[in-house]
Amino acid sequence: MTHANAKMGRLFLVPAPLDFGCGQEIDLNQVMPTGTIAAAAGITHWICENAKTTRAYLKRIDACSPLKASIQTQTITELPRQVHKKGDHLGGFDAKPLLAMALAGEDMGLVSEAGMPAVADPGSSVVRAAHELGIPVIALVGPVSLLLALASSGLNGQNFAFVGYLPQEPQDRARRIKELEQLALKTGQTQLFIETPYRNAALWAALLQSLQNGSRLAISSGLTLPSALTQCRTTQQWRQFNSGAMPEGLNNQTPAVFAIGA
Repeated sequence: MTHANAKMGRLFLVPAPLDFGCGQEIDLNQVMPTGTIAAAAGITHWICENAKTTRAYLKRIDACSPLKASIQTQTITELPRQVHKKGDHLGGFDAKPLLAMALAGEDMGLVSEAGMPAVADPGSSVVRAAHELGIPVIALVGPVSLLLALASSGLNGQNFAFVGYLPQEPQDRARRIKELEQLALKTGQTQLFIETPYRNAALWAALLQSLQNGSRLAISSGLTLPSALTQCRTTQQWRQFNSGAMPEGLNNQTPAVFAIGA
C-alpha cells in the first residue's frame, strides 16, 4: 500500500442534485451547501458516469461559484461502460489508473448522475483504489435519495438495507418482493430498493399484487423537487387508495425510492 504524503491530491466525492431526468432543474443553492459548491468549483479533474452530464452540472456550479478553470479545459474521464452495466461494488475493476492526477498532486472529483457517487451508483471501485493508493477521500455534503426517503417514510431507520434493483421478469420479481417482505416482517428491517423510472408502473402493480395486506409500503418520488412525493400506507390502504392506481407524483419518468416495512 502507498501511504499518503503532502504531494498527493485528494479524491472528493461530489454529490449531484436529484433532478436528473426529471424535466426541471433545482436551484443548486437550495439543495447544496455553499461549501460543497465552492469545493466542486475548485476541482479541474473529474471521474464520472457521463461526460456530457458532468459538463452540464459544472455549468450549473459555475453559475453559483466561478469555476477554477473553464469547462473546456477541465479533464473529464468516464468510467468504463461495463462498470455502468454490471456495477463496480463487488470488485473486478481496477480504477487505480484513473487516479493518476491525484498521485501527481491534483485534487480530483468523483461524480454520478444524481445523489452521492458510489451509493446506488457506480464509483466504489474508484474510492477503493484511492484508499489502496493512500489518496485522501473526502465526501462532500449533499442530497442522498435513499436516506431522504427512509427518513420521511416513518419506517424503521435503525435497521435497514438497500437491495438495489428487483428482477425484471415478473415471476422472479414477485418472488423477490415476498422474500423482502418476509425479511422485513421477521426482523423489522426496512427494505429499500429502486427501479429504472420507465418500469415504475410495472413495479408498483407487482408490489400491490404480491405484498400482504398489513405490510407497509412507502414511496418517495422526485425528492427535493417542488413536486416531491413521499407517502407510506399499508398495502391494503394502497389498494383502496385511488383503486390501486399509482399515486399522483409517481410516474414512468421520475426516479423513485420504494421501501417495505413491518
